[in-house]
Amino acid sequence: MKKPWILVASLFVASTISWSQSDLELAEFYYNEGSYAQSKLYLDQIWKKNKTKMVFDMYYDVLIALDNFDAAEKLVKSRMRGKNTRASAYVELGQLYLHFGREAQAREAFDEAMERLQPNRNSAIGLANAFLKLNELDLALEVYSKAQEMGVGNLDYQLVDLEGRRGNYDGMIDAALRLLHSKPTYFRNIQNSFTRNLRVLDNPELGTLLKGKLIASARTYSDDSVYPELLVWYFNQVKDFANAFIHAKSLDLRGKENGSRIIELAQTASSNGDYETAALCYTYVAGKGRENAYFFTARTQSLRMRMEPLLNAVPNNTEAIEGLAEEYKQTLNDLGITTETAGIAKDLAHAQAFYLQLPDEAIATLEAVLEIPALYDRMAALCKLELGDILVFQDNIWDASLLFSQVELDFKDDFFGHEAKFRNARISYYAGDFDWAQAQLDALKASTSKLISNDAIDLSLLITDNYAMDTISEPMWLFAQADLLSTQHRYDQARTKLDSIVSIWPGHALEDEILMTQGHMALAQGNLDTALALFQEVVDLHFDDILADDALFELGKLYEDRLGNEEAAAGYFEQLLFDYPNSLHAVEARRRFRVMRGDDIE
Repeated sequence: MKKPWILVASLFVASTISWSQSDLELAEFYYNEGSYAQSKLYLDQIWKKNKTKMVFDMYYDVLIALDNFDAAEKLVKSRMRGKNTRASAYVELGQLYLHFGREAQAREAFDEAMERLQPNRNSAIGLANAFLKLNELDLALEVYSKAQEMGVGNLDYQLVDLEGRRGNYDGMIDAALRLLHSKPTYFRNIQNSFTRNLRVLDNPELGTLLKGKLIASARTYSDDSVYPELLVWYFNQVKDFANAFIHAKSLDLRGKENGSRIIELAQTASSNGDYETAALCYTYVAGKGRENAYFFTARTQSLRMRMEPLLNAVPNNTEAIEGLAEEYKQTLNDLGITTETAGIAKDLAHAQAFYLQLPDEAIATLEAVLEIPALYDRMAALCKLELGDILVFQDNIWDASLLFSQVELDFKDDFFGHEAKFRNARISYYAGDFDWAQAQLDALKASTSKLISNDAIDLSLLITDNYAMDTISEPMWLFAQADLLSTQHRYDQARTKLDSIVSIWPGHALEDEILMTQGHMALAQGNLDTALALFQEVVDLHFDDILADDALFELGKLYEDRLGNEEAAAGYFEQLLFDYPNSLHAVEARRRFRVMRGDDIE
């Protein structure tokens, strides 16, 4: 049995602990409510018994809020222990003096903090961070400079961040490059820091500074691969893919790599429209020989990167396409038509049929691919779609429909199946079976493939806007025939059909579609002025029809891409965004408009 006096003492201690905890809760409550005077009444007593960081921080905030300088100074100094006081404590004291406008005393406190800096890395980082919390960037730099004078090393990573925050990009770059020489594993950190701080695309003068220092470091430390790596990154940032290729090739040769970094660069270059550099990249990798894992991909893409700009040029350079087609043939002769070269054969067939007027040769090429044993299913589907398009080009639309139907059955819920279904619907439209075409298009509108869905919507709107609501079907039938003729590059015959619609049914709802089709045909034949006039007529006379936004977008692109008149282009894009905010072209028009206006769109 416990003695009575022990029981009394235990009850007293328990009640004291309970009372103290209750006071702390009340102090916190008043502190959170902003009732600082009431909170102070409790904290005055609590601080005597509970000198934790949480209580200190709350008590300090309360005294600052009450403008009680003397008590706050006493509180801060109460944690100082003479010679053993840590340097950062004097930073806290200096912060207090600054708050009350006592600049001279603050400077004295900061100087004392500097005097107490210990010659080790942790002490330097701790004191610098204390200054950084006050946004005293110059004092933080002073800490690191003094620490380095005291023989402390390995502070470059901290200096990169600090100099970046100070806006001293020269010093930041120097520290970063020193760090990478000793610790190349920091490559990603430094790359991210350069991206965040330098923004070389928007600040070309900083880009020039960085490039010069990188080249100098690459020469000084010729055995370090990290500097050429950063040069590749830099040239990618400024979209100078030709120079990026030079340094990427150097890294590939030095490391005896398999070309993977060159393939990645080629993909970046091509996605940015630099087909010339992309072709150089793929040609380099293809030169590693057939035993290389990327050989067939590189061989295919090196030809494709050269063909792509030729096919997109307006008007087409038939002679150049013909010359490159001969290289395609020579490649197939060298390598044979196999599963690995099927892509080359398919691309050749496309050029033969639609640009060189050699559909029979194109068909023979594709049929040879489809006879390859164990041909990949998806490549077979691509070739069938291409072959179907060529048959449409030859007016053999029903054989084309059979091919599209095969692909649709084989890839029911896949991109290829949707693509085949759309092409079949388009065949029904060409044939004048608008009701069946509309039924197929309705099924495609919910497609998960945005491209197919948009194409389906466009054709569906064309039919519903000009056929379903018109008791006369002949104009729509003539327009579908003209559309097919245009697809077959039989432009004069297409124009005859379109002119007949305008002559026989003046003012018909198809007029805006006719103008747009004539505009695209004029572009295909290199008649830019005619195309501009036709698209402008759609904007001026058919601003309330479904193709007005298409015409504005075409005009904007032509003025920007072909005529280099950004002011006029911006006007068209702005009008599209203002008058047709729900247009399918709104996203791309907004992007182009903001780039021309100089907005930061990262």
